[in-house]
Amino acid sequence: MKDTYKTIKSPSQGFFKDRGSKFFGYAYPCSSEEALKIEIEALKKKHHTARHHCYAYRFKQDYSVYRANDDGEPTNAAGKPILGQIDAKELTNVALVVVRYFGGTKLGVGGMMSAYKEAALDTLNQAEIVECTINDTFEVSFGYPEMNTVMRFIKDLGLTIVEQKLEVDCKIRFSVRQKDAEKVKDKFTGLKNIKIKK
Repeated sequence: MKDTYKTIKSPSQGFFKDRGSKFFGYAYPCSSEEALKIEIEALKKKHHTARHHCYAYRFKQDYSVYRANDDGEPTNAAGKPILGQIDAKELTNVALVVVRYFGGTKLGVGGMMSAYKEAALDTLNQAEIVECTINDTFEVSFGYPEMNTVMRFIKDLGLTIVEQKLEVDCKIRFSVRQKDAEKVKDKFTGLKNIKIKK
């Protein structure tokens, strides 16, 4: 089971020009349409004389949510080639907007598809791509006397503490890479006076 995904570390910009038409690309690490809308509004202010702000995105760690938008260009001439470049680099939680300024010469549908593809490719080539792990989060609850045992397990298993409440009744939330989740759960399940839940 794959428990990693690739995304971009920070926003990036790219550019492509064909027969006077200019294509400005902007990629964002982003995981919701609401966040993307804010970026598009900012781009519309910055490029207020541009005719088209076409975009595509792919969201979720399992790559399941995606959309391509042509923003007035011929159907599938802009959004689809942009999405194609996101998919070619196997990225998710990424949105990519290409802003077009018309240069006076019509490119035809093939020329446009190629231009949007090149602008998207240049934008992603400028980005730093990072691989992230998909993690599960668990909560262990235990009495104060079990503190040392739990802390030793967390250290030995290399778990990341997300939140902790250490009083008479203690609770620790930790995250673990998905492929190791069952093994870690089994380790804690066998301990006396310690409860673990997802």
